Amino acid sequence: MVAFTPSSDGIVVVDKPAGMTSHTVVAKVRRLAGTRKVGHAGTLDPMATGVLVAGLNRATRLLGHLQLADKSYDATIRLGASTTTDDAEGEILETASVAGVTAEAISSATTAYKGEISQIPSAVSAIKVDGKRAYERVRAGEEVALKARTVTVSRYDILDIRISDEWIDVDVSVDCSSGTYIRALARDLGTDLSVGGHLTALRRTRVGSFDLSAAHTLESLAEDFVWLPIADVAAGTFPRYNADDEQAAAIRTGRPLPGLNLASGQTAMFDPSGTFLALYEPHGPLAKPTAVFVG
Repeated sequence: MVAFTPSSDGIVVVDKPAGMTSHTVVAKVRRLAGTRKVGHAGTLDPMATGVLVAGLNRATRLLGHLQLADKSYDATIRLGASTTTDDAEGEILETASVAGVTAEAISSATTAYKGEISQIPSAVSAIKVDGKRAYERVRAGEEVALKARTVTVSRYDILDIRISDEWIDVDVSVDCSSGTYIRALARDLGTDLSVGGHLTALRRTRVGSFDLSAAHTLESLAEDFVWLPIADVAAGTFPRYNADDEQAAAIRTGRPLPGLNLASGQTAMFDPSGTFLALYEPHGPLAKPTAVFVG
């Protein structure tokens, strides 16, 4: 394991605790790493737990190039009540009897939300409306109507259904594209069943290739700051090209290179010493940089 220093470039995968914003997690990682340059990919609500991918120093720029669009979640949907936030942190708007709702009806209703779907995000999302976050407008007493967007839910499995006199709790596991709101899935399931629904638990289990097996709590990171060097992340994510000294000199200044015959998409470029230099992609007879990480 490469020793970490405050100037190291790399990725930290955090297992975010409940009750903490993603911004607070980043602030804590900054203190643990001893560097101000920390960013994250994929915000989690305060009530949510699980995988939060943070970039350190130059790796903050790498986050935008990683395949982090596909995500997985485990969640609990409570049927029988709708809330102002579509989750348990909001105030209850309406309740309804769940006496007539069967497990078969729940299972049938979820099938409408598999594949490519049109979804209206939760009103308390971080989407900007005229330059202001939607949730800020809601908290200020404004009514917010967000436009539907196309998202993909590739898996929507029911793990367990627990029926009581007052409500029904449905444990689900979801694979989806970036921009999918699990709270909205809960809301829409409740609407379709005419009983209302909201989220009571949410845990993100995967972001791209980073899952819970790679995630560490803030407490464990305080004892042992486990991180992934930027070179390891790049080599494990993209095709690798080992440049010679002359090519490496050109790559460091972002110059196009002829005759490399790179694969389509981005390729991680390394110098003879194994230092990760840049991401390049083919443009006709040339290879051109999409991002340079040295120099």
